[in-house]
Amino acid sequence: MDYIILFFIGILATTVGTLAGGGGLISLPAMLVLGMPVHSAIAANKVSNTISSFSSFFHLYREKKITFKESFWIIPVSLIGGVSGGFIASKISSEDMYVVAIGLLIFAFLASFLGKGSMSGDQPLKPSGKSVPGLYAIGIYDGLFGPGQGTLMLYLFGYLNIAYIRAVGYVRLATFSSCLGAAITYISTSAVIWPLTIALMLGSVTGAQIGVRIASKLNPNYVKPILRVMTVALVVQIFFEKVV
Repeated sequence: MDYIILFFIGILATTVGTLAGGGGLISLPAMLVLGMPVHSAIAANKVSNTISSFSSFFHLYREKKITFKESFWIIPVSLIGGVSGGFIASKISSEDMYVVAIGLLIFAFLASFLGKGSMSGDQPLKPSGKSVPGLYAIGIYDGLFGPGQGTLMLYLFGYLNIAYIRAVGYVRLATFSSCLGAAITYISTSAVIWPLTIALMLGSVTGAQIGVRIASKLNPNYVKPILRVMTVALVVQIFFEKVV
């Protein structure tokens, strides 16, 4: 029964995560409720996200919504940011990490009301004085803490005036990059419970394909309200974890 539940959790979490980020709000607590050890639950998330995020990126690439030439530089920036975040995480307390996470998400939420980006722009994504530091900083956040990485990246791409469907593809590529290293680490430490992880992964791949197809048809005017709802949900969850 747990395998079937995890399959549907993967579909729901990754569909939501593809559209607005924050899929971990659904999958990680659900796995903990099912009794999975916390490290195995995180490992399952990282392994399934690696595969599902690449599948959604590849779908958009195949549909010519994005080009690898325009986006390949995201991979090293996200990887280096993730490694930097992991190093910083080893040097600061968990309480400080919670404060950083809540602060960044609240800042992104407030900035979304002030920013002019509508997720309907037509600007190309290229390395610049705004995109590289922004992606690197979010990579640090992902390595440092994690939840909300995709949501923060969508805010960044909105600010850079990138069209929503292309932004989804770039976020999925960055997620693949940051999760790959983490997945390898968890696999090497034998933290992965493979039968449960595969069930989640199959659901996640299905959810990723559903998500990119919905994203292709989603009116860009609806994106920011969805992002704001996910941001509030992330802040509430992180705050609740810190208090409890």
